[in-house]
Amino acid sequence: MSVVLETRGLTKSFGGIVAVNDVSFQLHKGELLALIGPNGAGKSTCFNMLMGQLKPTRGSVFLMGDDITGKSPREIWRRGVGRTFQITATYASMTVIENVQMALISHNRQVFKALPFAHRMHRDRAMDLLAMVGMEGQAERHCAVLAYGDLKRLELAIALAHEPTLLLMDEPTAGMAPRERIALMQLTADIVRDRGVSVLFTEHDMDVVFAHAHRIMVLNRGELIADGSVEQIRNDPRVQEVYLGGGTVFKSEDEAEDA
Repeated sequence: MSVVLETRGLTKSFGGIVAVNDVSFQLHKGELLALIGPNGAGKSTCFNMLMGQLKPTRGSVFLMGDDITGKSPREIWRRGVGRTFQITATYASMTVIENVQMALISHNRQVFKALPFAHRMHRDRAMDLLAMVGMEGQAERHCAVLAYGDLKRLELAIALAHEPTLLLMDEPTAGMAPRERIALMQLTADIVRDRGVSVLFTEHDMDVVFAHAHRIMVLNRGELIADGSVEQIRNDPRVQEVYLGGGTVFKSEDEAEDA
């Protein structure tokens, strides 16, 4: 499989505090890769370096083989990297479809041309994206009245409007009910399968991670301590120590049924 994203020795220090230390990994085309770890492990700092919000102290980031280290978020976005955030970022005063239309207008570099008649542009494509995330029936509702889970799905549609090669999802199910979490990550897994998008996501819900991730990386105190399959991570003593102080932390499906 081709490598979509690669980091080499990625490091970020804030004064004397090392938030991310010498992190190296690869993400392949069509892979759903989870980055997990306790609070303060460095996950968001890592994401912010990948997307250009923070410049690494040391190390490099490569996208499709090109060095994008230190480039601005806009430059990285233009290269085909989308992102969703822990806290949803939509225009509350606009309707659902208008939010997606604005993303499509930006993607097509039509922002200044579009001001007088933006509401008529890219409606069909916007409806297609809303249908993809199950939001077509709410197209004309204002975002201010949406349930939180629906805002998360809308944010995913907005990210997909840019036709990303790589999608970074920072705690995509935060604040959602258990059933909503499962539905959103199943939707993401379907998009990965059907569109070949590569996804790197952070998540605290281990049920979500184990059900959908193709591979899992574990950060602790800024260092990558494990990288492997679900079963490898489930049985890794260092991962168990990080999460539950040495107790058995993650049950397999068979063990869960027997419990």
